Amino acid sequence: MSNNTYYSMCGFSGFIDYTCSLTEEDIIKSTKTLRHRGPDGFGYEFISTDQCHIGLGHTRLSIIDLSNNAGQPMWYRSYCIVFNGEIYNFKEIKERLTLKGHVFNTTSDTEVILHAYEEWDANMLHEFIGMFSIVIYDKEKHQLFIARDRAGVKPLYYSVDDKGLLFGSELKSLMSHSRYVRAINIDALALYLQYGYIPAPHSIFKKTYKLKPGHYIEYNISDKKLNEKQYWNVYDCYNQPELKIEFEEAKNETRHILKKAFQLRMVSDVPVGVFLSGGFDSTCVTALLQHDSTERLKTFTIGMTDQNLNEAPYAKEIAHYLGTDHTEMYCTEQEALNIIPDLPFYYDEPFGDSSAIPTILVSKIAAKDVKVALSADGGDEIFAGYTRYIYAENSMRYAIKTPSFLKKIASSVMDRLPPEYIPGGNKIERFPLRYNKAKELLKLKPVAKEIMDFATKNIDWESTKTLFKDDVRLVNTFFDSTELKGERFSLFPYMMAMDYQTYLVDDILQKVDRATMSVGLEGREPFLDQHIIEWAARLPLEYKYKSGIQKHILKEIAYDLVPKELLDRPKSGFSIPLGKWMHGFLKDKVDYYFSDTFIKKQGIFEPENLKALLSDFYNKRKRGAAVIWFILVFQMWYEKWMD
Repeated sequence: MSNNTYYSMCGFSGFIDYTCSLTEEDIIKSTKTLRHRGPDGFGYEFISTDQCHIGLGHTRLSIIDLSNNAGQPMWYRSYCIVFNGEIYNFKEIKERLTLKGHVFNTTSDTEVILHAYEEWDANMLHEFIGMFSIVIYDKEKHQLFIARDRAGVKPLYYSVDDKGLLFGSELKSLMSHSRYVRAINIDALALYLQYGYIPAPHSIFKKTYKLKPGHYIEYNISDKKLNEKQYWNVYDCYNQPELKIEFEEAKNETRHILKKAFQLRMVSDVPVGVFLSGGFDSTCVTALLQHDSTERLKTFTIGMTDQNLNEAPYAKEIAHYLGTDHTEMYCTEQEALNIIPDLPFYYDEPFGDSSAIPTILVSKIAAKDVKVALSADGGDEIFAGYTRYIYAENSMRYAIKTPSFLKKIASSVMDRLPPEYIPGGNKIERFPLRYNKAKELLKLKPVAKEIMDFATKNIDWESTKTLFKDDVRLVNTFFDSTELKGERFSLFPYMMAMDYQTYLVDDILQKVDRATMSVGLEGREPFLDQHIIEWAARLPLEYKYKSGIQKHILKEIAYDLVPKELLDRPKSGFSIPLGKWMHGFLKDKVDYYFSDTFIKKQGIFEPENLKALLSDFYNKRKRGAAVIWFILVFQMWYEKWMD
């Protein structure tokens, strides 16, 4: 039975059910949980076979081909698709397929995917430039084809067992099924406490996974076999020989590749805007797009009332210089307080990046004027922008140069001497945290993975284990990859490549996807065009990091478009004053979720150790605000989805 009442595009759910207990009502129910992702339309398909029931559901945000003809689920011959995302080069692919005899009935990229699948099967993925999660039911092969884009811009969760397969754009669509077991994966929760997110392929629930970026699955419905394959790997880009190229030539080619990728993200049948923070990445996107355009770009900025974290005035100056149609909004404590209770719904897996709050706010103001917004995420990972890269490099140098016996003596002394007993320590900002970090550094080996762990994790593994009532295991993630090869591989590119596969995918992209989708806005990531990373990974490191200057080549491109004095300033980031808020207007909430009553009822954490952690935070010893916030967010998530 088919029911496409409206057109649809930006969230999907589905199942293969061998118990034949899931019905048409179940696919409707699970798809409705995603209406925020696609407020413009709703469609579903329910298929009953001798072996199983199959459900495919879709909600749509209309971006390309606004007609009902582009509705999903969409059938073509024996193929039925649900698709989230955009294929930016679909017109070129359509022309090639037309020459091969394919006939099209719509102007949508969805129909192009179906014809490409018929022509090239899984190899079609190599032809696509875009962001996507794709599910195709192949009736003839009795197979489900599931794919995710190279960088992992668009999410895809799945759960598999002998009873069948559940999948969806967000976890809530899986949780809507009565037979889905919400069993917390404690090992994944331990990862969350360290990073503030759960690295793929793990999820907060047992037997539930994220499809890894650059991968696809062929699920044979007849024999219940799931075969996962990789079709693109960022490490392959870094494993290529370094380019022998002069800087000016590299700069000109980089600008050409960036401009082409940015302009491709402007393809839309609805208004498009840009998130402008005032940093180099978003300025570069805005300036390159505005440079050759007679039409004023719409730009959007969120400001913070804490002036130490506020980049809005800089963004406003840049917008004025470039001549964009600029909108700004300031995030007050009350507005943040209003958003915090909704975080567990939109981020239905525990998610600790507090910049989700201003990202939701800037998405709200953008959604009033546009349906698509470009975000400049990825620039730091590709062009060496994070300050922790320098911190890690200095830590590596320190670990190599300091004699082992000196490190051992110093570490032993610091173990016996708490930071509060150090004279003058109370006059140094965040001294206890810095003191304990220095103590950890003394115990490090000069190995890239250990240095990256030290620079990336908010809490070490030994401390993490003490927070749990039961034993937790350290499970493998992309952080454990050994695929990076070659003599040229130093710590900087190692961390950049690792971040591209971990922090970028499971923190930054998840943050932007959920924030934009929460208000029916499509977020696009122009820096994540595969041609940019495939080019930039091979550039000499000194073109990205030169004499202490990060993003060197990107900055030189930006300086050609915007006066240097508007850009050169310390980076403040897109964050909120967590420590201040949790000592202030969020304190009651923190105390409630850390209370013995809540902790003991929950049965996950060790109450005394959690209480000690909170005491250290309140007394400004040892731990900073991040881990306390991570736990607070998890507790709110737990109350929303598990109580």
